[in-house]
Amino acid sequence: MFTESDMDDVFQALSHQTRRAILDHLRAKPGLAVGELAQKFDVSRIAIMQHLRVLKQAGLVTSNKVGRSRRLYMNAVPIQQIHERWTDQFSAHFASRLTIIKQAAELAEKTGSSS
Repeated sequence: MFTESDMDDVFQALSHQTRRAILDHLRAKPGLAVGELAQKFDVSRIAIMQHLRVLKQAGLVTSNKVGRSRRLYMNAVPIQQIHERWTDQFSAHFASRLTIIKQAAELAEKTGSSS
C-alpha cells in the first residue's frame, strides 16, 4: 500500500536537481555501476551515495550486487502510483496529447519555425 509518507518520500527525493539527473542517467542506462554514475557528476562519490540513499528510501532506485560492483536501476512504480492517484485513463490520454502539443510549440518557438 502506497501511503502518504511514501508519497512524501518520493516528492522529497524528486525535489533535488541532482537526484532527478541521477534518475535520468539510470533510465537511459539501466544497470549503471555506482562508480560510473558518480563520474557523470561534478560532486564527490560520497555526495552521490547520499543522493542514492534518498532515492532508495523513496523506492525510486533499486540495486543489486554483481561481483564487487553495485548495479543501479530506476524504479518508476512510485511515480506511476502518484500519477494514478490524480489521473484516470480518460484524463491521462488527453494530458499526454497536450504534452505532445506543448513540446511541439516549445520546439517551434526555440527553433523559430511557425509550423
